[in-house]
Amino acid sequence: QVQLVESGGGLVQAGGSLRLSCAASGNFFVINVMAWYRQAPGKQRDVVAIINSGGSSNYVDSVKGRFTIYRDNAKNTVYLQMDSLKPEDTAVYYCNAVVQQVGGLANYWGQGTQVTVSS
Repeated sequence: QVQLVESGGGLVQAGGSLRLSCAASGNFFVINVMAWYRQAPGKQRDVVAIINSGGSSNYVDSVKGRFTIYRDNAKNTVYLQMDSLKPEDTAVYYCNAVVQQVGGLANYWGQGTQVTVSS
């Protein structure tokens, strides 16, 4: 099993910043891909940013230039630096990891952390 523990959510005013962290632990050989998703009330869960083991990243258009995803492979941790936050960024943010285990690739989710941006 693999556990993903998120932290860093909270309440912030529009224009402010937050940094989310997600630490992975458990039984795996390597983490291939790590990503952040978000889900606003009444909406589906959508990807926000994704980063592979080599550090290459991609972002949804709505956060490009404002959010930065990066990872510390030695700590099995992924971060999401969120700047210039907008009220529409309000959502529960979920960490996701695709890991290599004995039986092959497996996909895991964190418990979610609430981000609320006030106008």
